[in-house]
Amino acid sequence: MKKMMDLLAEEMSAAFEKAGYDASLGKVTVSNRPDLCEYQCNGAMAGAKTYHKAPLMIAEDVVKHLTDSSVFSVAEAVKPGFINLKVRESFISHYLEQMKVSDSLGVEKTEDPKTIIIDYGGPNVAKPLHVGHLRSAIIGESIKRMGRFMGHKVIGDVHLGDWGLQMGLIITQLRDMKPDLPYFDDDFQGEYPKEAPFTIGELEEIYPAASARSKEDEQFRQEALEATHLLQEGKPGYRALWNHIMNVSVTDLKKNYEKLNVTFDLWKKESDAQPYIPDMVEKMKQEGYAYLDQGALVVDVKEESDTKEIPPCMILKSDGASLYTTTDLATIVEREKLFHPDEILYVVDKRQEMHFIQVFRCAKKTGLLPDKTKLSFLGFGTMNGKDGKPFKTREGGVMRLEHLIADINEEMFKKIVENRSVRDKDAQETAQIVGLAAIKYGDLSNQATKDYVFDIDRFTSFEGNTGPYILYTIVRIKSILNRYIEAGGNLESGEILEASSDSEKALMLALSGFLAMAVNAFEEKAPHKICSYIYELANEFNRFYHETKILSEEDERQKESWIQLLNLAKRVLETSIDLLGFSAPERM
Repeated sequence: MKKMMDLLAEEMSAAFEKAGYDASLGKVTVSNRPDLCEYQCNGAMAGAKTYHKAPLMIAEDVVKHLTDSSVFSVAEAVKPGFINLKVRESFISHYLEQMKVSDSLGVEKTEDPKTIIIDYGGPNVAKPLHVGHLRSAIIGESIKRMGRFMGHKVIGDVHLGDWGLQMGLIITQLRDMKPDLPYFDDDFQGEYPKEAPFTIGELEEIYPAASARSKEDEQFRQEALEATHLLQEGKPGYRALWNHIMNVSVTDLKKNYEKLNVTFDLWKKESDAQPYIPDMVEKMKQEGYAYLDQGALVVDVKEESDTKEIPPCMILKSDGASLYTTTDLATIVEREKLFHPDEILYVVDKRQEMHFIQVFRCAKKTGLLPDKTKLSFLGFGTMNGKDGKPFKTREGGVMRLEHLIADINEEMFKKIVENRSVRDKDAQETAQIVGLAAIKYGDLSNQATKDYVFDIDRFTSFEGNTGPYILYTIVRIKSILNRYIEAGGNLESGEILEASSDSEKALMLALSGFLAMAVNAFEEKAPHKICSYIYELANEFNRFYHETKILSEEDERQKESWIQLLNLAKRVLETSIDLLGFSAPERM
């Protein structure tokens, strides 16, 4: 199916051509004066210089060829040369009928599907998820869903941090706490225990204690560094402990990501990239890209066009140890070998931009992947509290993600119970559904690259540009459709007729914009565009609802048409929130 705007532009282009002007002047935009018209064309203004004619004269020439248009009911030239347009009601209703019969609401799968890997997790194992992990997870999840909706093969990778000093710190702290464990006995023979010697709760206490101790006790820090080295060298007891740490951590991480309705296809780790490092480093040396600088192995990545200093990309430290750049580059090698992606997209805090500039340039310069493979960085802004500073607990610490989710759910539960619209036994489940919408919409409605204020009171409101307001609109539509069915109505019968009121036409025009929005939101990796669209759509529906007696309409054909329109609106809204990564309850 073609976008509504493209169809309008085709009609305008044909009129320009018939009038003797270039067809490219027929571009149509949404009117910035909705009190005057629905759409407008400024092509006459653009063509004035080329044709040495007053814009108004060109506009008048063009509209003469639109008097019998099957697309536009109004096409008028106004000073100084704009063309004001209104679309025929019959054209819109026909367009919506086509959307209605399409399983994907008119969105056709791409003819050129790409394989896209999205790196959108990045938590370190043995640490609980905190609010800093929220944005990467939910922005990445939404982009993954958008890409699949368009027909691309999108692979989500959590990319766990599991191979750094934190592992050595945990192992060393555990050795001091429980020295009799077999993992620390070099003479131990046989199989190590299947059960981990700690719970997730204990593990989450061990790491911060070890981290704090390493900052005050240099000997402990050196022992942790040595433990990290021995782990990476493959010491059996340490590898067995590492496996326990991974299993306990990943089980907990999956549980918490599930609460966010976020899933990953790959649970890859930094350690998975380790086998690729030696050959990668050797290649960079042999081909003359890598050289020693003060003992460290680096690759120059600056370019002549740079307006700021881009430092060399460090591959190995002076002691031969690898860094994040090393494992990120080796991960690119692994991804190329396993998946041959057309694009790798990193959804990461924008403060890491310099790191990824260095990594991307190094990967391209040293030929780690084909030139045609796109490396993309979507750097997101900070989630702040009302004080404008990074979001913290009341005590000033970093808030755990599960505590944030619990706080939102509790607030939603209070509001739902106050409304008395849901039975007590269902209120808790409904609060979780609406709470997730509050969190995700509150975040995704902001442009990803910008900082934003996380305001629980505003995000959980049933009014305004919020997730609960969008869900309330969907639930309202569901309620009307259910009452229609209970009264003997059939959702399959009837067709969408021409609009009979301004509010109905406005709703229909809003629905017709879904295809263009979906394509544009994915192209620009911009979930906030979905939020803007459904907020406008929800507003148009509610205006139509308040002005129209839908179920009491006596003209059966008209009632069926409105029901069809509502059902389409429900599908568009539900599809859109699914792309954002949340769903609607049956009642609120």
